[in-house]
Amino acid sequence: MENQYNYYTTDQNMDTGNYGGGGEPGKEPQKKRGKGAARWAKVVCAGLVFGVVASAAFQTSNIVAGKVLGTTQTTNKTAKTTTTSNAKLTTSSNSSIGTANVTEVTKNAMPSIVSITNMSVQEVQNFFGGTQKQESESAGSGIIIGQNDSELLIATNNHVVEGSSTLTVTFIDGESVKADIKGTDSDKDLAVVAVPLSEIKDSTMDKIAVATLGNSDQTQVGDQVIAIGNALGYGQSVTTGIVSAKDRTMDSYDGKLLQTDAAINPGNSGGALLNANGEVIGINSAKIATETVEGIGYAIPVSDVSDLITNLMNQKTKTKVAESERGYIGIKGVDVTSDSAQMYNMPTGVYVSEVISGGGAEKAGITKGAVITGIEGTSVNGMDALQEQLQYYKAGEKVKITIQIQNKNGEYEKKDVEVTLGKQSE
Repeated sequence: MENQYNYYTTDQNMDTGNYGGGGEPGKEPQKKRGKGAARWAKVVCAGLVFGVVASAAFQTSNIVAGKVLGTTQTTNKTAKTTTTSNAKLTTSSNSSIGTANVTEVTKNAMPSIVSITNMSVQEVQNFFGGTQKQESESAGSGIIIGQNDSELLIATNNHVVEGSSTLTVTFIDGESVKADIKGTDSDKDLAVVAVPLSEIKDSTMDKIAVATLGNSDQTQVGDQVIAIGNALGYGQSVTTGIVSAKDRTMDSYDGKLLQTDAAINPGNSGGALLNANGEVIGINSAKIATETVEGIGYAIPVSDVSDLITNLMNQKTKTKVAESERGYIGIKGVDVTSDSAQMYNMPTGVYVSEVISGGGAEKAGITKGAVITGIEGTSVNGMDALQEQLQYYKAGEKVKITIQIQNKNGEYEKKDVEVTLGKQSE
Protein backbone atom coordinates (compact mmCIF):
# COMPACT_ATOMS: atom_id res chain seq x y z
CA MET A 1 0.00 0.00 0.00
CA GLU A 2 2.83 2.34 0.86
CA ASN A 3 4.40 2.12 -2.58
CA GLN A 4 1.48 3.82 -4.29
CA TYR A 5 2.59 7.17 -2.82
CA ASN A 6 5.39 9.37 -4.05
CA TYR A 7 7.45 10.71 -1.20
CA TYR A 8 10.84 12.18 -0.44
CA THR A 9 12.88 11.50 2.65
CA THR A 10 16.05 12.62 4.39
CA ASP A 11 16.17 9.41 6.35
CA GLN A 12 19.56 8.68 7.94
CA ASN A 13 18.75 5.98 10.45
CA MET A 14 21.38 5.96 13.19
CA ASP A 15 24.10 7.42 10.92
CA THR A 16 27.44 7.93 12.68
CA GLY A 17 30.31 10.26 11.96
CA ASN A 18 32.85 12.68 13.32
CA TYR A 19 30.65 15.77 13.46
CA GLY A 20 32.02 19.25 13.98
CA GLY A 21 28.98 19.95 16.14
CA GLY A 22 30.16 17.20 18.42
CA GLY A 23 33.59 18.68 18.86
CA GLU A 24 35.54 15.94 17.06
CA PRO A 25 38.10 17.24 14.54
CA GLY A 26 38.97 15.37 11.42
CA LYS A 27 36.59 13.69 9.04
CA GLU A 28 34.01 15.94 7.40
CA PRO A 29 30.47 14.65 8.06
CA GLN A 30 28.36 13.29 5.24
CA LYS A 31 25.70 15.86 4.38
CA LYS A 32 22.05 15.10 3.99
CA ARG A 33 20.65 15.38 0.51
CA GLY A 34 18.21 18.25 0.47
CA LYS A 35 16.64 20.01 3.40
CA GLY A 36 13.84 18.64 5.45
CA ALA A 37 12.58 18.00 8.91
CA ALA A 38 11.47 14.57 10.02
CA ARG A 39 10.87 11.67 7.64
CA TRP A 40 7.28 11.54 6.34
CA ALA A 41 6.14 8.18 4.99
CA LYS A 42 3.51 8.64 2.29
CA VAL A 43 3.62 12.44 2.58
CA VAL A 44 5.69 15.19 1.03
CA CYS A 45 6.05 18.74 2.13
CA ALA A 46 3.92 21.11 0.20
CA GLY A 47 5.87 23.89 1.53
CA LEU A 48 9.17 24.69 -0.05
CA VAL A 49 10.25 25.84 -3.47
CA PHE A 50 13.91 24.90 -3.64
CA GLY A 51 16.29 25.61 -6.51
CA VAL A 52 20.02 25.46 -7.06
CA VAL A 53 21.16 28.87 -8.32
CA ALA A 54 21.68 28.79 -12.12
CA SER A 55 19.73 25.55 -12.46
CA ALA A 56 16.26 26.62 -11.27
CA ALA A 57 15.41 23.08 -10.19
CA PHE A 58 12.35 22.65 -7.96
CA GLN A 59 12.51 20.19 -5.07
CA THR A 60 10.41 19.43 -2.04
CA SER A 61 11.23 18.03 1.37
CA ASN A 62 9.32 16.20 4.05
CA ILE A 63 7.87 18.39 6.74
CA VAL A 64 5.18 19.77 9.07
CA ALA A 65 4.24 23.18 10.50
CA GLY A 66 3.68 25.86 13.14
CA LYS A 67 1.54 28.71 14.59
CA VAL A 68 1.20 32.38 15.53
CA LEU A 69 1.05 35.13 18.18
CA GLY A 70 2.88 38.31 19.39
CA THR A 71 4.43 40.53 22.10
CA THR A 72 4.06 44.01 23.56
CA GLN A 73 4.56 46.93 21.19
CA THR A 74 6.39 49.92 22.68
CA THR A 75 7.77 51.52 19.55
CA ASN A 76 6.71 54.27 17.22
CA LYS A 77 6.82 51.78 14.37
CA THR A 78 3.74 49.64 14.84
CA ALA A 79 2.24 47.12 12.45
CA LYS A 80 -1.52 47.42 12.03
CA THR A 81 -3.79 45.14 14.02
CA THR A 82 -7.56 45.02 13.97
CA THR A 83 -8.16 43.61 17.44
CA THR A 84 -5.85 45.19 20.01
CA SER A 85 -3.40 48.04 20.38
CA ASN A 86 -0.72 45.75 21.81
CA ALA A 87 0.12 42.59 19.90
CA LYS A 88 0.57 40.30 22.89
CA LEU A 89 -1.69 37.66 21.48
CA THR A 90 -3.81 38.80 18.59
CA THR A 91 -6.79 36.52 18.93
CA SER A 92 -10.47 36.95 18.23
CA SER A 93 -13.30 36.36 20.67
CA ASN A 94 -15.72 35.79 17.80
CA SER A 95 -16.30 32.04 17.67
CA SER A 96 -19.04 32.10 15.06
CA ILE A 97 -18.14 30.65 11.67
CA GLY A 98 -19.94 31.89 8.59
CA THR A 99 -19.46 31.70 4.86
CA ALA A 100 -16.30 33.46 3.79
CA ASN A 101 -16.34 36.47 1.56
CA VAL A 102 -13.06 35.35 0.00
CA THR A 103 -12.27 38.73 -1.52
CA GLU A 104 -12.74 40.55 1.79
CA VAL A 105 -10.90 37.95 3.86
CA THR A 106 -7.99 37.96 1.42
CA LYS A 107 -7.79 41.76 1.40
CA ASN A 108 -7.60 41.88 5.20
CA ALA A 109 -5.20 38.94 5.59
CA MET A 110 -2.66 39.60 2.84
CA PRO A 111 -0.81 42.36 4.77
CA SER A 112 0.13 39.82 7.46
CA ILE A 113 1.61 37.25 5.04
CA VAL A 114 5.22 37.43 3.84
CA SER A 115 7.50 35.58 1.46
CA ILE A 116 10.73 34.14 2.85
CA THR A 117 13.83 33.45 0.75
CA ASN A 118 16.55 31.21 2.14
CA MET A 119 20.01 31.38 0.61
CA SER A 120 22.19 28.47 1.69
CA VAL A 121 25.28 26.54 0.68
CA GLN A 122 24.90 22.82 0.12
CA GLU A 123 27.23 20.00 -0.80
CA VAL A 124 26.28 18.29 -4.06
CA GLN A 125 27.85 15.38 -5.90
CA ASN A 126 29.82 16.32 -8.99
CA PHE A 127 30.39 14.43 -12.24
CA PHE A 128 33.56 12.79 -10.95
CA GLY A 129 31.92 11.30 -7.84
CA GLY A 130 33.23 13.89 -5.41
CA THR A 131 31.34 16.69 -3.71
CA GLN A 132 31.39 20.43 -4.13
CA LYS A 133 29.69 23.33 -2.43
CA GLN A 134 26.94 25.06 -4.36
CA GLU A 135 24.79 28.03 -3.47
CA SER A 136 21.08 27.34 -3.49
CA GLU A 137 17.90 29.28 -2.94
CA SER A 138 14.59 28.14 -1.46
CA ALA A 139 11.32 29.97 -0.97
CA GLY A 140 8.57 29.67 1.61
CA SER A 141 6.01 31.78 3.46
CA GLY A 142 5.56 33.34 6.87
CA ILE A 143 2.96 35.06 9.06
CA ILE A 144 3.50 38.32 10.97
CA ILE A 145 2.59 37.49 14.56
CA GLY A 146 3.66 40.54 16.53
CA GLN A 147 6.57 42.75 17.52
CA ASN A 148 8.70 43.68 20.49
CA ASP A 149 10.58 46.89 21.19
CA SER A 150 12.95 46.50 18.27
CA GLU A 151 11.79 43.65 16.05
CA LEU A 152 8.93 42.47 13.87
CA LEU A 153 8.25 38.78 14.57
CA ILE A 154 7.26 36.26 11.90
CA ALA A 155 6.25 32.61 12.32
CA THR A 156 7.12 30.00 9.71
CA ASN A 157 8.33 26.40 9.38
CA ASN A 158 11.73 25.30 10.60
CA HIS A 159 12.51 23.74 7.22
CA VAL A 160 11.91 27.08 5.51
CA VAL A 161 14.81 28.68 7.42
CA GLU A 162 16.94 25.59 8.03
CA GLY A 163 20.56 25.75 6.92
CA SER A 164 20.32 29.39 5.91
CA SER A 165 23.31 31.59 5.27
CA THR A 166 21.01 34.53 4.50
CA LEU A 167 17.28 35.00 5.14
CA THR A 168 15.21 37.62 3.33
CA VAL A 169 11.60 38.57 4.11
CA THR A 170 9.49 40.26 1.42
CA PHE A 171 6.38 42.18 2.49
CA ILE A 172 3.11 42.86 0.69
CA ASP A 173 4.48 46.07 -0.89
CA GLY A 174 7.44 44.22 -2.41
CA GLU A 175 10.01 45.60 0.03
CA SER A 176 12.62 43.04 1.15
CA VAL A 177 14.57 43.06 4.42
CA LYS A 178 17.12 40.65 5.87
CA ALA A 179 15.96 38.62 8.86
CA ASP A 180 17.55 36.65 11.70
CA ILE A 181 16.33 33.51 13.42
CA LYS A 182 14.68 34.10 16.79
CA GLY A 183 13.95 30.49 17.72
CA THR A 184 13.37 27.12 16.08
CA ASP A 185 11.94 23.74 16.99
CA SER A 186 12.85 20.90 14.64
CA ASP A 187 10.45 18.40 16.23
CA LYS A 188 7.41 20.56 15.51
CA ASP A 189 9.02 22.12 12.42
CA LEU A 190 8.41 25.61 13.80
CA ALA A 191 10.47 28.78 13.64
CA VAL A 192 10.16 32.46 14.48
CA VAL A 193 12.30 34.97 12.59
CA ALA A 194 12.93 38.59 13.52
CA VAL A 195 13.23 41.65 11.26
CA PRO A 196 14.72 44.80 12.84
CA LEU A 197 12.12 47.57 12.92
CA SER A 198 14.87 50.05 12.10
CA GLU A 199 15.31 48.35 8.71
CA ILE A 200 11.63 48.55 7.72
CA LYS A 201 10.44 51.64 5.90
CA ASP A 202 7.62 53.65 7.45
CA SER A 203 5.64 53.19 4.23
CA THR A 204 5.95 49.42 4.62
CA MET A 205 4.87 49.55 8.26
CA ASP A 206 1.76 51.37 7.15
CA LYS A 207 0.86 48.52 4.78
CA ILE A 208 1.59 45.44 6.89
CA ALA A 209 -0.50 44.04 9.75
CA VAL A 210 -0.31 41.53 12.58
CA ALA A 211 -2.29 38.37 11.87
CA THR A 212 -5.32 37.51 14.00
CA LEU A 213 -5.40 34.05 15.52
CA GLY A 214 -8.54 31.99 15.65
CA ASN A 215 -9.34 29.07 17.91
CA SER A 216 -8.50 25.96 15.93
CA ASP A 217 -10.19 23.82 18.60
CA GLN A 218 -13.54 25.27 17.48
CA THR A 219 -12.93 24.37 13.84
CA GLN A 220 -15.37 21.81 12.47
CA VAL A 221 -15.19 19.44 9.54
CA GLY A 222 -16.84 21.17 6.59
CA ASP A 223 -15.84 24.71 7.64
CA GLN A 224 -14.70 26.86 4.74
CA VAL A 225 -10.99 27.75 4.73
CA ILE A 226 -8.66 29.94 2.70
CA ALA A 227 -4.94 29.25 2.14
CA ILE A 228 -2.50 32.07 1.39
CA GLY A 229 1.17 31.58 0.61
CA ASN A 230 4.10 32.05 -1.73
CA ALA A 231 3.11 29.20 -4.06
CA LEU A 232 5.93 28.12 -6.41
CA GLY A 233 7.89 31.15 -5.26
CA TYR A 234 5.91 33.43 -7.58
CA GLY A 235 4.48 35.60 -4.79
CA GLN A 236 1.32 35.44 -2.70
CA SER A 237 -1.61 33.48 -4.08
CA VAL A 238 -4.95 32.34 -2.67
CA THR A 239 -6.78 29.00 -2.75
CA THR A 240 -10.00 27.92 -1.04
CA GLY A 241 -11.52 24.72 0.28
CA ILE A 242 -12.92 23.16 3.42
CA VAL A 243 -11.64 21.40 6.51
CA SER A 244 -11.78 17.79 5.34
CA ALA A 245 -10.85 16.20 8.67
CA LYS A 246 -9.39 16.94 12.10
CA ASP A 247 -6.94 15.13 14.34
CA ARG A 248 -5.02 13.48 11.53
CA THR A 249 -1.72 11.86 12.53
CA MET A 250 1.42 11.45 10.49
CA ASP A 251 4.66 9.55 11.00
CA SER A 252 7.42 11.58 12.64
CA TYR A 253 5.10 14.29 13.92
CA ASP A 254 3.98 14.29 17.53
CA GLY A 255 0.62 15.98 17.28
CA LYS A 256 -2.64 16.32 15.39
CA LEU A 257 -3.11 17.93 11.99
CA LEU A 258 -5.93 19.62 10.12
CA GLN A 259 -6.68 18.13 6.71
CA THR A 260 -7.91 20.41 3.94
CA ASP A 261 -8.70 20.17 0.23
CA ALA A 262 -7.53 23.75 -0.39
CA ALA A 263 -4.66 23.55 -2.88
CA ILE A 264 -1.32 23.51 -1.06
CA ASN A 265 1.73 23.84 -3.31
CA PRO A 266 5.52 24.16 -2.98
CA GLY A 267 6.24 27.58 -1.48
CA ASN A 268 3.17 27.48 0.78
CA SER A 269 5.16 26.27 3.80
CA GLY A 270 4.68 28.71 6.65
CA GLY A 271 1.65 30.34 5.04
CA ALA A 272 -1.73 30.79 6.67
CA LEU A 273 -4.83 28.62 6.69
CA LEU A 274 -7.68 31.01 7.52
CA ASN A 275 -11.25 30.41 8.62
CA ALA A 276 -14.26 32.29 7.25
CA ASN A 277 -13.64 35.14 9.72
CA GLY A 278 -10.12 35.67 8.37
CA GLU A 279 -8.47 34.23 11.50
CA VAL A 280 -5.40 32.02 11.27
CA ILE A 281 -6.29 28.50 12.37
CA GLY A 282 -3.27 26.68 10.96
CA ILE A 283 0.00 26.85 9.09
CA ASN A 284 0.04 25.04 5.75
CA SER A 285 2.74 22.45 5.51
CA ALA A 286 2.29 19.09 3.80
CA LYS A 287 0.32 17.24 1.15
CA ILE A 288 -0.14 13.79 -0.33
CA ALA A 289 1.76 13.74 -3.63
CA THR A 290 0.68 11.07 -6.06
CA GLU A 291 -1.25 10.81 -9.29
CA THR A 292 -3.96 8.78 -7.55
CA VAL A 293 -4.60 11.28 -4.73
CA GLU A 294 -6.08 14.74 -5.09
CA GLY A 295 -6.88 17.51 -2.64
CA ILE A 296 -5.26 16.25 0.57
CA GLY A 297 -3.18 18.86 2.39
CA TYR A 298 -2.27 19.38 6.03
CA ALA A 299 -1.79 22.24 8.48
CA ILE A 300 -0.79 22.47 12.14
CA PRO A 301 -3.70 23.68 14.33
CA VAL A 302 -2.57 26.96 15.88
CA SER A 303 -4.16 26.35 19.28
CA ASP A 304 -1.96 23.27 19.80
CA VAL A 305 1.35 25.13 19.69
CA SER A 306 0.76 28.56 21.22
CA ASP A 307 3.00 27.90 24.23
CA LEU A 308 5.81 26.71 21.99
CA ILE A 309 5.56 29.77 19.73
CA THR A 310 5.60 32.03 22.79
CA ASN A 311 8.82 30.36 23.88
CA LEU A 312 10.41 30.81 20.44
CA MET A 313 9.40 34.47 20.33
CA ASN A 314 11.05 35.17 23.68
CA GLN A 315 14.40 33.62 22.80
CA LYS A 316 17.44 35.74 22.08
CA THR A 317 17.79 36.61 18.39
CA LYS A 318 20.48 34.42 16.87
CA THR A 319 23.32 35.50 14.62
CA LYS A 320 25.88 33.04 13.29
CA VAL A 321 29.47 33.25 14.45
CA ALA A 322 32.53 32.74 12.25
CA GLU A 323 33.41 29.07 11.79
CA SER A 324 36.86 29.66 13.31
CA GLU A 325 35.22 30.95 16.52
CA ARG A 326 32.46 28.34 16.75
CA GLY A 327 32.05 26.32 19.92
CA TYR A 328 31.86 22.53 20.18
CA ILE A 329 30.34 20.28 22.82
CA GLY A 330 32.95 17.52 22.63
CA ILE A 331 31.04 14.36 21.69
CA LYS A 332 30.58 11.92 18.86
CA GLY A 333 26.88 11.48 18.16
CA VAL A 334 24.40 9.23 16.41
CA ASP A 335 20.99 10.31 15.13
CA VAL A 336 18.07 8.79 17.03
CA THR A 337 15.29 9.03 14.46
CA SER A 338 11.63 8.55 15.26
CA ASP A 339 11.80 4.99 13.92
CA SER A 340 14.85 4.20 16.03
CA ALA A 341 13.26 5.82 19.07
CA GLN A 342 10.18 3.65 18.74
CA MET A 343 12.22 0.51 18.14
CA TYR A 344 14.57 1.02 21.09
CA ASN A 345 12.15 2.88 23.40
CA MET A 346 14.31 5.98 23.65
CA PRO A 347 13.83 9.71 22.95
CA THR A 348 14.60 11.25 19.57
CA GLY A 349 17.74 13.34 19.50
CA VAL A 350 21.49 12.68 19.48
CA TYR A 351 22.79 9.50 21.11
CA VAL A 352 26.21 10.16 22.66
CA SER A 353 28.37 7.35 21.31
CA GLU A 354 31.64 8.81 22.58
CA VAL A 355 32.69 11.64 24.90
CA ILE A 356 35.88 13.45 23.85
CA SER A 357 38.47 13.52 26.62
CA GLY A 358 38.95 16.99 28.07
CA GLY A 359 36.00 18.47 26.18
CA GLY A 360 33.12 20.49 27.53
CA ALA A 361 30.75 17.54 27.63
CA GLU A 362 33.09 15.47 29.79
CA LYS A 363 33.65 18.36 32.18
CA ALA A 364 29.88 18.86 32.46
CA GLY A 365 29.31 15.20 33.33
CA ILE A 366 27.74 14.03 30.07
CA THR A 367 28.49 10.34 29.57
CA LYS A 368 28.24 7.82 26.76
CA GLY A 369 24.65 6.62 26.32
CA ALA A 370 23.00 9.95 27.09
CA VAL A 371 20.62 11.37 24.49
CA ILE A 372 20.90 15.09 23.75
CA THR A 373 17.39 16.45 23.10
CA GLY A 374 17.82 20.23 23.33
CA ILE A 375 20.11 23.23 23.54
CA GLU A 376 19.14 26.50 25.22
CA GLY A 377 15.45 25.56 25.18
CA THR A 378 15.42 24.54 21.50
CA SER A 379 14.70 20.88 20.80
CA VAL A 380 17.01 18.91 18.51
CA ASN A 381 16.11 15.68 16.72
CA GLY A 382 19.54 14.77 15.35
CA MET A 383 23.10 15.87 14.65
CA ASP A 384 22.07 18.24 11.87
CA ALA A 385 19.69 20.10 14.20
CA LEU A 386 22.34 20.21 16.94
CA GLN A 387 24.97 21.55 14.56
CA GLU A 388 22.48 24.11 13.27
CA GLN A 389 22.06 25.50 16.78
CA LEU A 390 25.76 25.43 17.63
CA GLN A 391 26.46 27.85 14.75
CA TYR A 392 25.22 30.65 17.02
CA TYR A 393 27.61 30.08 19.95
CA LYS A 394 31.31 30.87 20.35
CA ALA A 395 33.95 28.73 22.00
CA GLY A 396 34.07 29.63 25.67
CA GLU A 397 30.34 30.37 25.95
CA LYS A 398 28.25 28.44 28.44
CA VAL A 399 25.10 26.79 27.05
CA LYS A 400 22.33 24.75 28.62
CA ILE A 401 22.21 21.27 27.11
CA THR A 402 19.15 19.09 27.74
CA ILE A 403 19.91 15.38 27.95
CA GLN A 404 17.97 12.27 28.83
CA ILE A 405 19.61 9.44 30.75
CA GLN A 406 18.39 5.92 31.50
CA ASN A 407 17.60 5.20 35.14
CA LYS A 408 17.80 1.83 36.87
CA ASN A 409 14.37 0.90 35.51
CA GLY A 410 15.48 1.55 31.94
CA GLU A 411 13.36 4.68 31.63
CA TYR A 412 14.82 7.96 30.38
CA GLU A 413 14.87 10.96 32.70
CA LYS A 414 15.36 14.57 31.59
CA LYS A 415 18.24 16.66 32.92
CA ASP A 416 19.75 20.06 32.08
CA VAL A 417 23.53 20.50 32.25
CA GLU A 418 25.68 23.56 31.63
CA VAL A 419 28.45 22.99 29.09
CA THR A 420 31.32 25.36 28.38
CA LEU A 421 31.91 25.05 24.65
CA GLY A 422 35.41 24.26 23.45
CA LYS A 423 37.29 24.82 20.20
CA GLN A 424 37.32 22.23 17.43
CA SER A 425 40.99 21.48 18.00
CA GLU A 426 40.40 20.62 21.66
